[in-house]
Amino acid sequence: MHSDMLKGVGMRRIGAFLSAVVTSNLIVLSLVCVSSASFYAATAHAEPDVVEILRTADHARGNTEGLTWTLDITSHEGDKTRDMTVEVKTRGYDFLSETRNPAKYKGQKLLMVSGNMWFHKPGLSKPVPIAPRQRLMGQAAYGDIAATNYAEDYEGELVGEELIDDEPCLVFALKARERNATYDSVRYWVSVERGVGVRGEYFTVSGKLIKTARMTYGDVTKSDGSVKPFVSTIVITDAILQDNVTTLEFRDPKFEKLPDRLFNVNLLRR
Repeated sequence: MHSDMLKGVGMRRIGAFLSAVVTSNLIVLSLVCVSSASFYAATAHAEPDVVEILRTADHARGNTEGLTWTLDITSHEGDKTRDMTVEVKTRGYDFLSETRNPAKYKGQKLLMVSGNMWFHKPGLSKPVPIAPRQRLMGQAAYGDIAATNYAEDYEGELVGEELIDDEPCLVFALKARERNATYDSVRYWVSVERGVGVRGEYFTVSGKLIKTARMTYGDVTKSDGSVKPFVSTIVITDAILQDNVTTLEFRDPKFEKLPDRLFNVNLLRR
């Protein structure tokens, strides 16, 4: 009988121990579940890094180290059509372009360094300072042929999400930080999946819409084993006269080591 009592006590102790272990494990599991749920909830509601998103989109529009491409510009305004071909070399946001065609514009150069832009053509004694927002041809401003630097030149705010051609996009309101920016403000759609800008609306300082643009990315650039999208066309349309359309076609992008002298305004005449 004494043995049976000991067995009973032992079984009760084992039962109490197992119950404590199960309870402890349930508490730990509950804490893990709560912690995981909190983490995922926080992640789902985390604010996107606006600057980083814009910087990634800038890279697909030429803002990278040592890149060259050929740019064909076609302007349709009323019954007039004009064409121009320029060679562009960029290093970061600095760029140099030189017109190849038509013959009467051959040798004209644009140089942008640290946000400042100069124009030079054969016969000028020295380069002339110009503003990026001045018109180049048709709907294209001088700043449109440069690499974009929206991440640095504009204060960005995420204002919504929309579908563009059934593609989910983040919508950003951009306000120029400096007066020498190409546009005072921009509404910019960036593909969620591809990380590239697909649409833009451009406004004056008073908020008047002056033009819109659509971008496509049929090219790629290759560097250090990585392949990245690169802009192939930008179609710019006048906000009022919508038959006035200028198309920028980017082709043959390739990485090159570009010397400092290319981006020296004192050597632009050469």
